[in-house]
Formats: sequence, structure tokens, C-alpha cells
Amino acid sequence: MAKALELPAPAGSAPVREGSLRVLLTLGLLTLLSAAIGGGFGLVMVSGIEKRVEEKYKALPEKTEVASPYAGNIGIKKLAPVVTNLAASNEDWVRVEASIIYKLNEEQSPDVMAGEIRQDVMAYLRTLSLAQIQGPSGLLHLREDLNERVKLRSKGVVQELVLETLIVQ
Repeated sequence: MAKALELPAPAGSAPVREGSLRVLLTLGLLTLLSAAIGGGFGLVMVSGIEKRVEEKYKALPEKTEVASPYAGNIGIKKLAPVVTNLAASNEDWVRVEASIIYKLNEEQSPDVMAGEIRQDVMAYLRTLSLAQIQGPSGLLHLREDLNERVKLRSKGVVQELVLETLIVQ
């Protein structure tokens, strides 16, 4: 009978398989160990942060009522619309509608004060160019400048000039 030829196994194949299996098991074990350590560290950090946040919110006082700057004896007066052209241009026109918030029981009449303030607003608007009042920052600067002028004109009687509309054509 004929014997089947058996080829000898390549030298070192069995130990290579055992060695690679050990390396894979070691890597898997290290991966699981690092995941467990990272998760534990994360839980410790989160619980520490939660404790600090709770302590901070417990230390804060309860919300208190904020006093309104408009409390007391005040009135509001709507100014007549101001329509004028802008500086260095006969084509750019601006229309402003505003109101003043003022203290009552002062010596100065609100109607007289409103007329003077309207004139002052018109004179100021005639010195502005279109570029100066464009965009949100331009509107903010215009509002601040007008409030400053109104407070100076009224000697502190007017608390604020409220811009209701601003139309530029």
C-alpha cells in the first residue's frame, strides 16, 4: 500500500500562533483595563464637578427685585417727528420719531422742553453723514449721542430719549 506523503510542518509555525495569540490577548486585556480606568476617572470628575456646581448655586442668594430706573414721579412726552436732510447731501433724508422720559414737578414745562429738544435733535442730525448712522453700531452711537445731548439740554430733567422710529431715505 502506498503511504501518503506528509509534508513536514514549517519550522516555528506552532510557536508563532501561540505567540500571536498571547499578544492579542494581552492587547485586549490592556484595552479593557484602560477603558475601565478612563471610565472610572470620568465618573470621579463628573461627580466632583456636580458637587462644586451644587455648592455654588446654594451659596448664591435668591433673586431679588431690580429697582427700575423709571420708578417714581416720571412722565413721558412724545416729540413731533423730526425730518431733515443729512450733512453734505441733498438726497439723503432722515425721519426720527422719539419720546422723552422726564421727571415731573420740575420748574421747566414739558412742552417747552420738548420743543427745545426737538430743535437740538434736528441740528445734530444735520451734522451726520449716512455712513455714521448705518448698521447696529451706528444706531447705538446715535442713541447715546442724542441721550447725552438731551440730558445736557434739560439739565438732568430728562432721563432718556427713546427712539421710536428712524427712517433714512
